[in-house]
Amino acid sequence: MTQTPETIRAPKKRVAILISGRGSNMQALVTAARAPDYPAEIALVISNRPEAPGLAWAKEHGLPTLTLDHQLYENREHFEGQLQSVLEMSKIDLVALAGFMRLMTPGFVERWRGRMLNIHPSLLPLFKGLRTHEQALAAGVRISGCTVHFVSPEMDAGPIIAQAAVPVLPADTPETLAARVLEAEHRLYPQALSLVAQDQISLNADSIAFQRVGSEGINHADALFSPSL
Repeated sequence: MTQTPETIRAPKKRVAILISGRGSNMQALVTAARAPDYPAEIALVISNRPEAPGLAWAKEHGLPTLTLDHQLYENREHFEGQLQSVLEMSKIDLVALAGFMRLMTPGFVERWRGRMLNIHPSLLPLFKGLRTHEQALAAGVRISGCTVHFVSPEMDAGPIIAQAAVPVLPADTPETLAARVLEAEHRLYPQALSLVAQDQISLNADSIAFQRVGSEGINHADALFSPSL
């Protein structure tokens, strides 16, 4: 069979997912990556906490896993040096943070500039840091959501790749809003990672560069705007 340009596929990008807890976004990425036409493969799951439930889930599903307990290292640089060695040995192309509760040093972030993604449960630049849903309810916003962004040295401040919005309902509690946002996260993160893995979105200077992204790039049905309450 003669291969045509249409039948030749680029090699899948090798992705390492970093987690600290249950890893629900990790599970969404793993599920998406099982599709034959998904442009990335989950090559490694790393946790800085040995007891992380997500680590057990990854092992049960046959994924390569590794624990790097940050408490065993002298400082952040020592920890990140070991992490860097592991990523290089595993030939990792992209890093996806999925509930990884460690701030990276500027040096490590620079090494992975444009190749390390994070998902945050708010419509950045609003409500950075922790307790995002409490912040949203206290501010009285009518729309919340989630953001996938490239990681920068400043927390929750990297260039935005994609966002999805959900309504904030009058009776919402932090728990009910969190559940609604989490559903959106599970849809958005695999789509955003796919675009980066295909080089359709990249980091140019300090802004996002769009290569071949059309209306099909992000599933806009995942976003809900100006909800009628």
